[in-house]
Amino acid sequence: MTKIRDSVVWLTGASSGIGEQLAYQLAEKGARLIISARRKDELERVKANCKSESVEILTLDLEDSFSLKQRAKEADTIFGEVDILINNGGISQRDTILNTSLDVDRKLMEINYFGSITLSKMLLPGMVKRKKGHHVIVTSTVGIINTPYRSGYGASKHALHGFYDALRAEHHEDNIKVTIVLPGYIKTNISFNALVGDGSQQNKMDRGQEKGMSPEKCARLIIKAIETNKNEVYIGGLKEKMGIYLKRFWPKAAAKAIRKLRVT
Repeated sequence: MTKIRDSVVWLTGASSGIGEQLAYQLAEKGARLIISARRKDELERVKANCKSESVEILTLDLEDSFSLKQRAKEADTIFGEVDILINNGGISQRDTILNTSLDVDRKLMEINYFGSITLSKMLLPGMVKRKKGHHVIVTSTVGIINTPYRSGYGASKHALHGFYDALRAEHHEDNIKVTIVLPGYIKTNISFNALVGDGSQQNKMDRGQEKGMSPEKCARLIIKAIETNKNEVYIGGLKEKMGIYLKRFWPKAAAKAIRKLRVT
């Protein structure tokens, strides 16, 4: 079991959606919590709503790889060294491959993949030295079964799976734990903020997102997965979960089904 109470938890993407709800629930469970995102004003709002005095703000931009190294050093000094890193920050995409510029593909990889692994790489040596640490990465069901209009987003999530599966294997003997979280449709603003092909925002909610699971419930299930040291957890509706198993055991049938999906 991973103990939340009194653990130093660093949470990215904490200013809205799943991250905001994780902040509230982790604070209530007694974590010494560091919350991060780009928007300080939104982080101040989240902090004010947390039922805890042990919440501190550390602003960061996942696209700024140089500053992330300094932020990781700072995170290790706020309450003491970080016990649990929750890489939740990221950005999505809604456009075809033909319409999506390489600049957008690179931005998705920089934020979703390189931003997350930079923080893990910076904290890992200290965790190995202490023989204690837990990396939690919030990916997506498209990290296993991708759909149209999410090529760059899905690629960044696939990459996270490859990195964190390797981290788990390499550092098992060092007592470093890795939990990969795969949400399906969760009712957040992720589709509003998703990038279209020219790098602008979509500014509308997808149909699936509108009917998705609440971020409160998603956060509860993520915390349960952390506490029970799950290697991988699928969160969402039956269709999303079934899609993952269909891809695994009947890939041809999955490919046919994906072509018929209404994805925006």
